[in-house]
Amino acid sequence: MKILVTGANGQLGSELNKLSENSSFEWTFTDIKELNLLDLENIPANLDAYFPDVIINCAAYTAVDKAEEDTELSDILNHKAISVIAKWSFKNSCKLLHVSTDYVFDGNSEIPLTEKAITNPINVYGETKLLGETRCLKNNPNAIIIRTAWVYSSFAANFVKTMMCLMQEKEKLNIINDQIGSPTYAADLAGAILKIIASKKWIPGIYHYSNEGEISWFDFANDIKELGGFKTEINGIPTKEYPTPAKRPKYSLLDKTKIKETYHIEIPYYRDSLEKCIKILKNEK
Repeated sequence: MKILVTGANGQLGSELNKLSENSSFEWTFTDIKELNLLDLENIPANLDAYFPDVIINCAAYTAVDKAEEDTELSDILNHKAISVIAKWSFKNSCKLLHVSTDYVFDGNSEIPLTEKAITNPINVYGETKLLGETRCLKNNPNAIIIRTAWVYSSFAANFVKTMMCLMQEKEKLNIINDQIGSPTYAADLAGAILKIIASKKWIPGIYHYSNEGEISWFDFANDIKELGGFKTEINGIPTKEYPTPAKRPKYSLLDKTKIKETYHIEIPYYRDSLEKCIKILKNEK
């Protein structure tokens, strides 16, 4: 089986690359140099050259605040490119797995969000990702979409790595304590994706995936502090005290029942996965 991964240099793409070393599938990892998703007209021809059996689309414009101004680039990567990919994959009987985000929700829920929950993005990033979801399923009804949240990894830039750097430099940090969700260790998500692809059943539709648990960013920072052995004082602050160009959902805890029951996937507790990632990061230094 030939698998093509876009966004190979990102967190999820990097974790998939790591897993591929022990996989019997034929993998091709692409980023902008190998497959320029900004060049919409030439995407089909480039996909013709690779002609994969499965496409895992990890590529995205993820700079949430910058997306408020860079709307065109965000729309191309998060919406228009996946629209073209979905059309090609459907035409060529290629399986497509597209990665999306909890930011398609407005954050006003008080219970974990299922795949059927009403979407209502409150920033440009979320809007473009939702457009991408819609076009993906319209152009390829056989596609699988996985929404995830608060992704971190030992690869690329993320909250965990940022906190670990800051905790080495600063005595005090102010971290938001009123945004609730659950982190996702990209290595765990990569493993779930590989299990879906390797399974004998392909059931199209939207699925949710994050690690188990319910925490705030403040809680997350405290866990990083404890597991990393840092001494930094961490103070919880409300969102209103840390204004950003893009609004964030206040509650985006994902209900993972569907993916667990459909593909018999066991999802680790967030703190167990965080401990694994921090050990990797500390050993790299």
